[in-house]
Amino acid sequence: MNNEYVVRMKNITKSFGQVKALDHVEFSLKKGEVHAILGENGAGKSSLMNVLSGIYMPDSGSIEIKGETVRIPSPKSALSLGIGMLPQHYKLVDVFTALENVAAGSQKITPLINRKKILDDMGELNKSFGMDIDLNKRVSEMSVAEKQSLEIFKVLYRGADILILDEPTAVLTPQEIDNLFCIIKKMVSNGCSVIIITHKLEEVMTISDRITIMRKGQTVETVNKDETDAQELAGLMVGDVMELDIPFAVVERGKKSLEVKDITAYDRNKVAVLNHVSFDIYEGEILGVAGIAGSGQKELCEGIAGLYTLKSGQILFNGENILGKNPEAIHDLGISLSFVPEDRLGMGLVSSMDIIDNVLLKDYRSTKGLTISKTRSREKAEKLVEKLNVVTPAIENHAVSLLSGGNIQKVLLGREIQLNPKLLITAYATRGLDVGSSQIIYELLNDQKRKLKPILYVGEDLDVLMSLCDRILVLCEGQVTGIVNPRETTKEAIGLLMSGVKEEGERSCTIS
Repeated sequence: MNNEYVVRMKNITKSFGQVKALDHVEFSLKKGEVHAILGENGAGKSSLMNVLSGIYMPDSGSIEIKGETVRIPSPKSALSLGIGMLPQHYKLVDVFTALENVAAGSQKITPLINRKKILDDMGELNKSFGMDIDLNKRVSEMSVAEKQSLEIFKVLYRGADILILDEPTAVLTPQEIDNLFCIIKKMVSNGCSVIIITHKLEEVMTISDRITIMRKGQTVETVNKDETDAQELAGLMVGDVMELDIPFAVVERGKKSLEVKDITAYDRNKVAVLNHVSFDIYEGEILGVAGIAGSGQKELCEGIAGLYTLKSGQILFNGENILGKNPEAIHDLGISLSFVPEDRLGMGLVSSMDIIDNVLLKDYRSTKGLTISKTRSREKAEKLVEKLNVVTPAIENHAVSLLSGGNIQKVLLGREIQLNPKLLITAYATRGLDVGSSQIIYELLNDQKRKLKPILYVGEDLDVLMSLCDRILVLCEGQVTGIVNPRETTKEAIGLLMSGVKEEGERSCTIS
């Protein structure tokens, strides 16, 4: 690895109102290295990378790119300096082919398009970086991993040699993660330098060369991967030594609580998003749901909660069929379904409201009389913030949309658990959370399990699913490919089920 620095960020400061997101942060990137950034939610990781990629302008400090002091007022300016950031949510046009998505907006494309030359150039790039992108394939026909590879390819084609990857493995199978890491290594061997933001310590130890730890908007330390371990990194993140093991609560399960029988659902294009899905959940059990993104997890959760129309089947909750009932009718029947949706601000919370009012949205039914008092909701909000370490300037008159993604997730899940639900449905409960906050969430879920509450836990991290859950339901394109005991199987076996392979040579669903 070359010791030449391609990025030096010195004394970077950035404030949003009274909140100091970055406080004299120092960061450097060497040519040909993979540099990971770790930190708790609200530590400033994304804010720092948004400064480097031209999304934010710093209040003070300086940036050197390849030895020259620069201003980066926009993402276009960043790209002209060779800096490209891959978003968590892909910015691709579904109806376009891969070639058309790469070509759109590229300065290499002139009004007189030479399609053959473009294909030749892209084909050469494809080969150099070990990718296998079908340039004539439409984005709408691609898997999540293919879309991610296309986003990387798009940035590389536009000349970036400093790449920022924000949580790149969040929705990938183990096999797809291995393939991504191979691509990253190829990028480095071709002269690129890579910054990766991730909360998965084992991945940091696998792919990175150096690691910078941030806490409360400041740089704590930068260490060499070979001179540290996951335990030390976790301690540096939270300022103390902490236990990394994900606890499995041993509970003697109770009676069958939820029975899902042969449910089927279609999307607006009349494509089956749930295809004869059946399973059950017992009291005192955490049933995990694994699957590649878009395999029916969202529709399954929303269908049980009465938010998505199911075409056929039955959903029996404590023996009563609730299929076809709306959420209010389900509540009026005395069935408390607590649902933590995948879309935090779109469905879970009102982004313009503060924490107190968002708690009140679920708490007002318990208020007696004709008027609504905020006193009870304020007390619950205070307890929630304290117990989950929510980083916020205030619980009142401060919109939740101004919080970091991880803190928004804490507010949402904490509010639902405070309702003492009879059934808890969670979708990606720890997405975007740091290791310390995730441990708090796992313990909260185990507390519910010990109280003999049934829990449906949709997750994306197989290590977590295998450690936390009693059983794992695997979905592929809306079909159940298996229900397994995580203590009697392997990640690789679950990865194959996620890809539709029930047994060697047998594919139960098609992967685009």
